[in-house]
Amino acid sequence: MQIIPAIDIINGKCVRLTEGDYSRMTEYSNSPLELAKIYEANGIQRLHLVDLDGAKAGAVQNWTVAQEIAAQTNLIIDFGGGVKSREEVNRIIDLGIAYVTVGSVAAKNEALFIQWLEEFGSDRFLLGADVRDEQIMVSGWFEKMDISILPFLDKYHQQGIHSVFCTDVSKDGRLEGPSIDLYKKIKSHIPTLNLIASGGVTSIEDLYALDEVGCSGVIIGKAIYENKISIEQLCDYILKNN
Repeated sequence: MQIIPAIDIINGKCVRLTEGDYSRMTEYSNSPLELAKIYEANGIQRLHLVDLDGAKAGAVQNWTVAQEIAAQTNLIIDFGGGVKSREEVNRIIDLGIAYVTVGSVAAKNEALFIQWLEEFGSDRFLLGADVRDEQIMVSGWFEKMDISILPFLDKYHQQGIHSVFCTDVSKDGRLEGPSIDLYKKIKSHIPTLNLIASGGVTSIEDLYALDEVGCSGVIIGKAIYENKISIEQLCDYILKNN
């Protein structure tokens, strides 16, 4: 199971929200680039980079941060937040970023997303499935769609999407543990899906529980910032399990 630290960006700075609420934001001292370099120096290979300004605005905003991290590290990056146009997809790929993270477009404009899959290849996208009560949330978690998680994943798995990260919005930033039952349900429904867990991870024990479920990766954010899980612990986990 891959360890994937999250760096969430507002105004070029590292932040964390609680349950996606922009009014419940904590700002951290490290610059995104400094933090990415720390992760890389400690053996981390993947990075989940989120433009929260972009998610709110409906268009990517923090291009400079993405460009710096892509240019100055060798991390395998997925980047998204407000991606709505072919031009943005192309620009992200041109930066050398491995995966374009797409959520809202996939939920609200199926035809456009399928067009992107055909043009760029499904392996260039990481589908974001953010949920509350198993219903898809979009637009920076401001809007709840009348779309259930399992049919949503089924549809795009049939279109060639193999990798998905799923965030239970009610868990995110609360440090109360991940949605194990939800991930069990998804893996039972689509066993071949590369499922990346996101939201609520608090302890090393959570990592082993998610590994047991069959998750292929786990995104960790606030638990690292708040030192609930140290980078040293993550390094030990990686060494023992790879």
